[in-house]
Amino acid sequence: MGNIFVKKPKITDVDRAILSLKTQRRKLAQYQQQLDAVIEAEKQAARDLIREKKKDRALLALKKKKAQEELLKQVDAWVINVEQQLADIELASKQKAVFDSLKAGNNAIKAIQSEINLEDVQKLMDDSAEAKAYQDEINAILGEKLSAEDEEEILAELENLETQITLQDLPAVPAAVPSPEENELDLPDVPTKAPVAPQAVADEAEDASTGVSTRRKVMEEPLPA
Repeated sequence: MGNIFVKKPKITDVDRAILSLKTQRRKLAQYQQQLDAVIEAEKQAARDLIREKKKDRALLALKKKKAQEELLKQVDAWVINVEQQLADIELASKQKAVFDSLKAGNNAIKAIQSEINLEDVQKLMDDSAEAKAYQDEINAILGEKLSAEDEEEILAELENLETQITLQDLPAVPAAVPSPEENELDLPDVPTKAPVAPQAVADEAEDASTGVSTRRKVMEEPLPA
């Protein structure tokens, strides 16, 4: 088996300073707890001595308590200083990281720009402008006049569109055409005589009967010799 070598991160002076400050902060926090305990003990001792009517010793206990409180204030100031320095180091580290990133970016830009020649860029822009102008000129020439074949194709397309529009405007053809028998109406027969009143019809019938009898009688009578 081969040995596996793990590259350890390099410890810098900044890392050592941060570690030292954090160690001091932890020790100062422990010292604060000890001072708080001593202050509370001296305060309790003063209460007990007052109850025992030992004012002199109670006064001494309160003086010790006051000294410890002043020392605690100083330790608190030390802790604040340590915290501030840690914050400053952290801010400076971030600023350095940003500076390094900006520097690397600037170097990358310079490296890219070093590969670009201004004369080549200007020549490329000029060539592009000339090519565009040439193409515009070709388009203008082609657009001025159409060939005879193009004209015929356009006219044929126009006629086709007109035919389509005319067909679309025509009314719809019915699905089935009715036969002549279906179209013929069932009408009554046309009368051959003029209509007459009922009494006139009866009188006409009577006159007709009388006339027949008379003609029959005349026919039956013998003719004179």
